[in-house]
Amino acid sequence: MPSAVICSMPAEGHVRPLLVVARALLARGWRVRFLTGARYEALVRDAQVDFVALPAEADTLDAIGAGPRTRGRDAINTGVADAFLAPAPAAGDALLALLAAEPADAVIHEPTFVGVQALFRLPADARPFTAMCGIIPLGLSSRDTPPYGMGLAPLRHPGLNRLRNRVLATVATRVVLRPVHRAADAMLARMGAPALHGRFFMDLLRSSDLLAQFTVPEFEFPRSDAPDKLRFYGPLTRMTVSDVEPPTWIDRLDGGRPVVHVTQGTVANTDFSELVGPTLEALAEADVTVVVSTGGRPLSELPPLPANALAAEFLPYDVLLPLTDVLVTNGGYGGLHHAMEHGLPIVIAGDSEDKVETSARVGWSGVGIDLRTSTPTVPAVREAVGRVLGDRGYAEASGRIGLAIAASPGVEAFVDDVTAAVGARTGS
Repeated sequence: MPSAVICSMPAEGHVRPLLVVARALLARGWRVRFLTGARYEALVRDAQVDFVALPAEADTLDAIGAGPRTRGRDAINTGVADAFLAPAPAAGDALLALLAAEPADAVIHEPTFVGVQALFRLPADARPFTAMCGIIPLGLSSRDTPPYGMGLAPLRHPGLNRLRNRVLATVATRVVLRPVHRAADAMLARMGAPALHGRFFMDLLRSSDLLAQFTVPEFEFPRSDAPDKLRFYGPLTRMTVSDVEPPTWIDRLDGGRPVVHVTQGTVANTDFSELVGPTLEALAEADVTVVVSTGGRPLSELPPLPANALAAEFLPYDVLLPLTDVLVTNGGYGGLHHAMEHGLPIVIAGDSEDKVETSARVGWSGVGIDLRTSTPTVPAVREAVGRVLGDRGYAEASGRIGLAIAASPGVEAFVDDVTAAVGARTGS
């Protein structure tokens, strides 16, 4: 029986996608252990997966995420260093101890589990096969893309694009993002892992044997110099029948007028004045129905709802999205793919965590409008929603990506590739 250790930083948006991978491996006869924060023990065990707790020194992401969110360069220089680099040595030690107690054929991790770098101080024949599961926008540096974290898209002129990207990469590593690069090198030295040697900090991901990106190429910046081990599988989850009960008002979405769904997701949803409030105000007099999901927050925390608005804590997307005409969101990776699966145009407002990069891809791919802030003004939201409703090009672009998603191989193909790679190593 092949075995795997799955590693995730302790945050719901990291753990849940990796559990999709864990279930797929279990279904194929793998033994699976899941290394993450103590808060997620019940969630992991409910999936019939063996749970292993990170040490307290590495189980810090939830606590950091509960504090004030950083934006702009601070979101990388301070946010990345505190949230992902500082816990990495302890997480790496825990991973090595877990493998020493019981070896595994594969270690599977998401991009922010930097502790996996501890494996790369070992000779290649002395460590398991490693696979990175890309559940956020791809961060690999390239001559064809601007540095990750700047929220910029490639330019259309190839020569100017590469010149700009080369300048930006130099400025990013040596000036603007120098603190996070110094923190990354210090972390790697402490772990005894290979240093960056002047590379962009996200290129730590290149160390893994398989770089699995869970999107389609149509929603990712092209890289002519991408490594051969980069493969696209489409989103981890596809629309399935939800176990969320539809609200009693769902029948009011009868196609009589456009439906605009607004959400701040399940993480950045503590302040509805950022996006939900401006959207409600912007569309209060419009001939649309606004549907709000609080992502689990009490409805009492919402601002007063205008007459054309409906709200619920959670909504069954398999029921809602076919009835929806526009998604207004702060840019969670999974939710964006569900919207494109249904060919929905998107208005996106996100500038923290990885959302500045999801926002850039929405604008670049033509599926929607990037408001380039997490706190848009009322007029900006009103104008953007009006544009995507009035211009079929956005929905058509989203529909094209939806077709690519439908044709993508998914998590089963990822398991096929990992199984084949492990079999080639072991001769089985």
